[in-house]
Amino acid sequence: MAKSWQSLHMGRSSIDLYSNDIGSPFVKIDSFAAYVGGSPTNISVGATRLGAKAALLTAVGEDPVGDFLLHFLREEGVPTDYIPRKAGMRSSCVLLGIEPPDRFPLQYYRDNCADINLTIDDVLAAPVTDCEVFQFAGTNLSLEPSRTATMFAAELARQSGARVVFDIDFRPDQWSDIRAFGVVARSTLPLVDVVLGTEDEINAATLSSVEQMELTHSQVSDAKVTGDTLAAIGRILESGPEAVVEKVGAQGARIHLRDGEIIEAPGFPVKIYNILGAGDAFGAGFLYGLVRDWGWYRSARLGNACGAIVVTKHGCADFMPTMAEVDAFVAGYGGLD
Repeated sequence: MAKSWQSLHMGRSSIDLYSNDIGSPFVKIDSFAAYVGGSPTNISVGATRLGAKAALLTAVGEDPVGDFLLHFLREEGVPTDYIPRKAGMRSSCVLLGIEPPDRFPLQYYRDNCADINLTIDDVLAAPVTDCEVFQFAGTNLSLEPSRTATMFAAELARQSGARVVFDIDFRPDQWSDIRAFGVVARSTLPLVDVVLGTEDEINAATLSSVEQMELTHSQVSDAKVTGDTLAAIGRILESGPEAVVEKVGAQGARIHLRDGEIIEAPGFPVKIYNILGAGDAFGAGFLYGLVRDWGWYRSARLGNACGAIVVTKHGCADFMPTMAEVDAFVAGYGGLD
């Protein structure tokens, strides 16, 4: 039976305030541009712009920021039917400094945040059983009630025949103790078909109990968690997923399959303007290919192209490419294949 939605994305949403003073230290920023952000929100917008039928499960406050987010999503054609407004809670905010090529200081404001208060009832009101792909982000798991609501949604989606995609989305400052991240992340893996993550995120999700005891919170608070990444990927695949998609920046992506095969999907070299949003653009392109049965390689190549386009832009959701823009971009590199 055909599903109504090709993809459903669950997790955070925010107003993103990006520095207009490119190259200036954070303390010298004079002004910000206002965009829409939040990893699953960005991915839902990106997938929709490419032509997918994508829905979003997040929450906003009864505040002007919530109005801002909902207005943008409606203009983009992303349905807002599954976005409850939480009384007494705030829509979240992110501030970003931009100092290319490698400094992008980021500050989250998520106290009393609406989207981390998504509940099982909110999941039941969304089309979790009526989508081909259900995607969620690791930040969803940092607090209750979002943690159990997300796990319930993944379980429900899997039972309905959807492919479940876990974007590790490791954000150290969203956890009371970083060492808890791997414990919670690993508990979701039996419900997951595909894992998306960077080297740091993959290692953070698979720290052993002994390794966790030897680390302090401060030692991993910068999100730089080193380790044997291939071994970490092996542990993830042993837990249930069919594939781990390792995002490797300018190099593109590597798809690690359960049978041991590794598929290399090269990236598209560009001059970096802002790296924030690149991973979400990759996710949008990759999932677009996934729901169209493009195969691992071509889906990842589309993700790489979307990510390469977005790193040359100022923001995230507002700059996700259309398929026509992707086609024009990849033509200069010989296409996706």
